[in-house]
Amino acid sequence: MGEVYTFDLNEEVKREHVFYNNRYGIKCAADLYTPKGLDRKGQYPAVVIGPPYAGTKEQGPGIYADQMAQRGYIALAFDPVFMGESGGEPRHVSSPELFSEGFSAGVDFAGMLPYVDREKISAIGICGSGGFALSAAQVDTRIKAVVTTSMFDTTQAARMMSDEDILAAKKRLSAKRWEDFAKQGAEYNPTFPEFPVEEIPEGLDPISAEFFSYYGTTRGHFAGALGGFTTTSDLAMMQFRLLDYIKEISPRPIMMIIGEKALTSIFTETAFKNAAEPKELVVVPNANHVDLYDDVTKIPFGKIDKFLRDAFKRQEADNENN
Repeated sequence: MGEVYTFDLNEEVKREHVFYNNRYGIKCAADLYTPKGLDRKGQYPAVVIGPPYAGTKEQGPGIYADQMAQRGYIALAFDPVFMGESGGEPRHVSSPELFSEGFSAGVDFAGMLPYVDREKISAIGICGSGGFALSAAQVDTRIKAVVTTSMFDTTQAARMMSDEDILAAKKRLSAKRWEDFAKQGAEYNPTFPEFPVEEIPEGLDPISAEFFSYYGTTRGHFAGALGGFTTTSDLAMMQFRLLDYIKEISPRPIMMIIGEKALTSIFTETAFKNAAEPKELVVVPNANHVDLYDDVTKIPFGKIDKFLRDAFKRQEADNENN
């Protein structure tokens, strides 16, 4: 993996690899993006950025971090545990709790940097990480504002089927645990090819085809992010709900961004409806779900920057009045 990225680093931005442990003692790998010429005696806002579900820091999070660093932020793009260069065994396990913890662990690290203003730390979650960022912010009040793009609630998605199908899935996956235990290894079947292709395979449903257009082609293909998780990971997503306490993020603000043509808009719409004020919904014209992973001509970075800075200003005013 190393220095292979799906985008070019801006010449005004510095990137360095960093490592730290989460509260479980699992090693977390991340890239720290800072403006070149950073005054290390100054105080800067910071943002912790998580990848699409099954993605890594070399993809969308790096693009966001590069853009935010150009705007004066200290940006941390991380690999979830069990993924990329982060620790955790077996590989490709999915956990709603540990993936949410990834944001808090990033805040731990960012808040220890002497040039980061601890009162100006925010989170950006792309796709699945949108749900995990919101989940983390429900309990971690150090996260002062949350932005999601193409938010995908993996726990809501895991139960979008009939009661009969849910029971059948539970029985099948429970039995699979015995199979994995006997083999001393968890079954993992990648979703996307080992090497990128130029054309989307025929016969895919619309959502699968859209994801393939990013992960399976040269656009976003990365050897460490071939999609999917261990088969039994689905049980964890069926067992827990990420966003039951989304109202408790208030009065910290939330911005949710979705593409006008996104086939996954139900997740953003549901979360936005359940969230308390202050909240803001941004619909990006002529954009689908994966466009908000990497298309810098469509991702509204200017609006994200303004939203975060306004949030910090309101917080400073509230602190002065209290």
